[in-house]
Amino acid sequence: MEKQHPLNIALVGDYDPQITAHRAIPLALELAGRQTGHDIRFQWLATNGLVDDTLLNDFDGVWCVPGSPYQNEEGALRAIRFAREQRRPFLGTCGGFQHAVLEYARNVMGWADAAHGETSPKAERALLTPLSCALVETIDSLQLDAGSLIAKAYGRQTAFEGYHCRFGVNPDFEKDLLSQRLNAVARDSAGDLRAVELQDHPFFVATLFQPERAALEGRVPPLVSAFVEACARNTP
Repeated sequence: MEKQHPLNIALVGDYDPQITAHRAIPLALELAGRQTGHDIRFQWLATNGLVDDTLLNDFDGVWCVPGSPYQNEEGALRAIRFAREQRRPFLGTCGGFQHAVLEYARNVMGWADAAHGETSPKAERALLTPLSCALVETIDSLQLDAGSLIAKAYGRQTAFEGYHCRFGVNPDFEKDLLSQRLNAVARDSAGDLRAVELQDHPFFVATLFQPERAALEGRVPPLVSAFVEACARNTP
């Protein structure tokens, strides 16, 4: 059997061992690698260092990780735009979800004034605003859209996942945001938007919840395995 070359995955975010998700992500990739049979190598890319695309060229996939506000919002948005435009598999969780939505709004929808309410609370088009009830160390049920990548990953249309989050999509802009290529693929028990996917892209999935947390309990996160498999399909 021909040996597969290692998969190189960029973890975009500012590493902090105090953040639960940052401790979970390497373990999630290790478990997903074992399950899928792929040798995975990953590298943390601090947002301050993402000043052009050259750092990203050699990666098979991009994971924008929790931990916002990032040291350099523009660096995170650059990495997301690279993954979207270059059709590299992309996973965004928590802060990664928020910034994937922000990047899409600015560069696809043309909303140049779209802002994150955490860093620009007085912006006229604050696309991400405080949740009516902060999802800090919370677990909730999810309804997954049939036929979506995320539903295929889980193998069902319901799931339970954990959060550590205070900001979500501003309901005032949600309908317009989802009117073109961005699809709502998961909603919580209250019907609020919790995951999106991009049409016409091999794998571009962003979740407000943190599926990586399952790894801390020894469980393989289905969405991380699906991301890994997409990265493998993306290799030359």
